[in-house]
Amino acid sequence: MRCVTDAVEEDQTTGLRSTVAQERQAYGHGEDRPLGSFVGLMAAYAGAVSVGAVAVRRRGLPERLPWADLALMSVATHKLSRLIAKDPVTSPLRAPFTRFAGTSGEAELAEEVRGTGPRKAMGELVTCPFCVGQWAATGFAFGLVLAPRATRLAAAVLTSLTAADFLQFAYTTAEQRQQG
Repeated sequence: MRCVTDAVEEDQTTGLRSTVAQERQAYGHGEDRPLGSFVGLMAAYAGAVSVGAVAVRRRGLPERLPWADLALMSVATHKLSRLIAKDPVTSPLRAPFTRFAGTSGEAELAEEVRGTGPRKAMGELVTCPFCVGQWAATGFAFGLVLAPRATRLAAAVLTSLTAADFLQFAYTTAEQRQQG
């Protein structure tokens, strides 16, 4: 009886693998899309959120999030995600997963994702400011509950840096108009 059960389980496993392979092929249109590795990244994110949720549960949620904190967190999330995904100085963090492809704007790099599987999935994550933004916003949200003073200070630094960036762009634009 044991052999029959093992054979059925093996057939089910083989059938599942075949279905997953077919779905991966149909989804990718011939391109290597690291769907399994994306599942791994989602699991890592879910794990981090679960750990954060346990810590927050012990501490307790705030009644509400003040608008000032939401604004500070929003601008800081934007800046942190651009720093991680596009800044030349943080390129060593992305280098194991990317290849330099040029510049994409003032003080920002264009990079191509390299590798396959987990390496490619991580490259997709760290070169996408929208993707990094989800992780950053989650970190700021947990930070505001667990360590609000330190989180507000870090967010204030990033927010002031964003304002300084806009002033730099405005200054450069004014200079160019004056010269040209």
